[in-house]
Amino acid sequence: MTHWDIIVVGGGIGGSALASVMARKGKSVLVLEQTAKFQDRVRGEWIAPWGVVETKRLGLYDTLVKAGGHHLVRHIAYDEGITPEMAEAMTLPLGMFHEGVPGPLCIGHPHHCQTLFDEAGRAGATTLREAQVLRVTLGSNPSVTFMKDGVEQTATGDLIVAAEGRTSLVRQAAGISLNQDAPHHWFAGLLVDGVKGWDDDLQAIGTEGNFGFLAFPQGAGKVRVYGGYALNEKSRFSGEAGARRFLDAFEMQSCPRNRHLVEGQPAGPLFSFFNNDAWTDQPFADGMVLVGDSAGWNDPIIGLGLSITYRDVRIVTDILSATPKGQAPDFRPYAEERAERMRRLRFTAKLASILDMEFGEEAARRRQQYFERKAQDPSLGMHGFAVMAGPESLPPDVFTDAYQQRVLHGH
Repeated sequence: MTHWDIIVVGGGIGGSALASVMARKGKSVLVLEQTAKFQDRVRGEWIAPWGVVETKRLGLYDTLVKAGGHHLVRHIAYDEGITPEMAEAMTLPLGMFHEGVPGPLCIGHPHHCQTLFDEAGRAGATTLREAQVLRVTLGSNPSVTFMKDGVEQTATGDLIVAAEGRTSLVRQAAGISLNQDAPHHWFAGLLVDGVKGWDDDLQAIGTEGNFGFLAFPQGAGKVRVYGGYALNEKSRFSGEAGARRFLDAFEMQSCPRNRHLVEGQPAGPLFSFFNNDAWTDQPFADGMVLVGDSAGWNDPIIGLGLSITYRDVRIVTDILSATPKGQAPDFRPYAEERAERMRRLRFTAKLASILDMEFGEEAARRRQQYFERKAQDPSLGMHGFAVMAGPESLPPDVFTDAYQQRVLHGH
């Protein structure tokens, strides 16, 4: 074939999920993936409860669970301003956000990608690896020119779906600009193996001294850990011993159980990156639509990259399924929903960054006062529902400067 109903550029999570859904619906789908093997990207392993709902709506949840995805059911927030016993007394049950969802779903990133790539092939999509995209032409007759096995080929399609990540070639071809805010802190991630004593169903966060951490167990003694640190400490974990120094930073009096992480061994690359948000004003153009990171991403401090991607795929596939043959799909509802969704999540992430990833005496005092006030007024923690239940689960007045002032300053 040289003409397809849908050409998907990028065979990772978003691209392969969309290909699976549309191939099941009888569409001819071509997936172009540039890598020979999916690599550890140090992200893309935690799906929030509202994202789990989206995987169910897409018919992919059982596939992920069968591939080894497992749920986290408890959350503990540690901090230097409270005792470990106080933190653990406030353990949050994660099955409270969506009926039938025990909590977030975790599955290792490379395995997650491969699982969905294989599923797309089983569903009937044509999946090509080591396909290097050379040119993209958009408009009424969009096409993709790519190199495969040393041969240059051109495929045309009714629609091109851009799912190739943050440096999207398709987005650039469409002339769609990417808005980005200023970074707040450094954020680093590492897979740790040989972790004994950390419960497989428990996730945790915490801040102490000049470091903030997050930990999400992957099962079988593996835990994905993240750490935030100040922008002026760019080289803090650089060099050959950087991964070991990074793990050592998890040794905290406020979270004694972190010793299990420190005693583990680095099992993958340590990547450090800025925490900032990015977004597009319009994630579509004539003959093309963007999904996942290609359309912009949320600050990883709240870990919603996968949930955002699965929501994108669900809305886009709903629109495509409802579009009569021969008509161009109308992606305006997708653009409107995504714009408000990402605005709310930017607000939530910035608030989380201020609370959890600022360091020093003033920041520590602010967090302690926040914990004390939230114990008396639980509504000060409502923004957490945007992370777990979805940004649409809260009223608009939560995402305002007035709410932020209440959370940070009590007025």
